[in-house]
Amino acid sequence: MLDLGPATRRVAKLLDGVADDRLDAPTPCPEYAVRELLAHLVGLAVAFRDAGRKDLGPTTDTDPQAGLPVLGHDWRTALPRRLDELAAAWRAPEAWEGATRAGGVTLPGEVAGMVALNEVLIHGWDLARATGQEYAPDQASLEASYALLAPTADDPDQRGPFGPPVPVPDDAPLLDRVIGLSGRRPDWRPGR
Repeated sequence: MLDLGPATRRVAKLLDGVADDRLDAPTPCPEYAVRELLAHLVGLAVAFRDAGRKDLGPTTDTDPQAGLPVLGHDWRTALPRRLDELAAAWRAPEAWEGATRAGGVTLPGEVAGMVALNEVLIHGWDLARATGQEYAPDQASLEASYALLAPTADDPDQRGPFGPPVPVPDDAPLLDRVIGLSGRRPDWRPGR
């Protein structure tokens, strides 16, 4: 069991640095501007909150690739609340047990919890980069994301959930290696 709280709080802190005039700015996710990235964060927080609660239904069955997410007008208050609810749901031991569903995919609870953490961590980095903010996730979250994304001996060419890995030196900081495994360039900046 991991505490998703440090990762969710780190992302929530980024919201103060998101000016309204940046909502149409590009992000490391080519299909998303900042507004769609924020909407995706709201949606994934709800889906994985419900997956942790084993409250299966429309929120856990929706394919995240179904279309561009739409940002609600209350995102500045809704997203922190949803991130808090996500972390709280995964503090319950039963969230990590048995099977659950997210994005229409049935997963063991322990895998779903790791995927939820990874989604928050990676998209937090996306948001920080797109809005010119510093991003320093906690070590435990970074190590968990690295373990989830790292190729295994059984499948050394593993394509991650976000795309093929980007080569990053073995001695690079752990955050850069995690971001590379997620299919992103650690040196990404708007306009690059």
